[in-house]
Amino acid sequence: MPVFDDPNLLVGASTADDAGVYKVNDELALVQTVDYFTPVVDDPFIFGQITATNALSDIYAMGAKPMTVLNIIAFPTNELPLTDLALILQGGADKVKEAGACIVGGHSISDKEPKYGMAVTALIHPDKVVTNAGAKEGDWLVLTKPLGLGIITTAIKRGKASEKVAKEAIQVMTTLNKDGAEVMTRIGVNSCTDITGFGFLGHLWEMTKASKVGAKIYATNVPVLEEANNLVAQGICPGGTKKNLTFLQDAVNFDHSITDEMKLILADAQTSGGLLIAVPPEKGRKLVSELILAGVPAHVVGEITNDNSGTGKIMVLE
Repeated sequence: MPVFDDPNLLVGASTADDAGVYKVNDELALVQTVDYFTPVVDDPFIFGQITATNALSDIYAMGAKPMTVLNIIAFPTNELPLTDLALILQGGADKVKEAGACIVGGHSISDKEPKYGMAVTALIHPDKVVTNAGAKEGDWLVLTKPLGLGIITTAIKRGKASEKVAKEAIQVMTTLNKDGAEVMTRIGVNSCTDITGFGFLGHLWEMTKASKVGAKIYATNVPVLEEANNLVAQGICPGGTKKNLTFLQDAVNFDHSITDEMKLILADAQTSGGLLIAVPPEKGRKLVSELILAGVPAHVVGEITNDNSGTGKIMVLE
């Protein structure tokens, strides 16, 4: 990526954060993100909901409130009925309304494979931006959604997931991170990122590297969707998950007790995953209790450690 040198660019591409932040004045900053992908489920309405939830999540991870949204869509107009396109857009609008934002337009093209996403804009005070570069040694790491979404959506495509597990995964993927973000900003935390395609370990590594710290993860504390272990043991796993694990081999040290299945789950490419929050220990219990009170699952999965190497090293223990 070309480097842009602008004193008002508070968050750019250098730390691989969830959204860009541009300072307008001393009281106002603009937060922007874009995300789109191909269908992860067959139902067009649910696909629209998942896509919107995923795109909005980047804004929530920065501690901001989404304001306006632009649709981005590619659709095979000669091969699929336009009613499917309408359902995708209705699903997206459903979640944007739930977020309290507005869709103001968008752009569409004809393409052989459906693709849908959103460009989202938010406003925030420049001093209240939560980035992935603020984690401090001793912070608790709190995760708000279970892992295994990539594995389960792959199983859904192959007809290998039970109806119960499919419904559970869809419920997770269509749940906004809105409530979690509101609690996080009210309590005050050091750092946050949302877990999407780079997986739990990948996004954690982006946080530790950007913050110049390390991390220790306790695998037994990490929430995992039901059947994900069994499915990955059967060889059902997205290609992106395997690539994530390969990419991170020098950044992560696994204890000998960690199974190959668990390694893949920790690297699993998530769609519309949860927030990973680094919170000072003196605020940790309050954050967890208020998240749970707000109906948001909260799991303390590890802690931020010192890392003199500056490479963001992660240790995974049982």
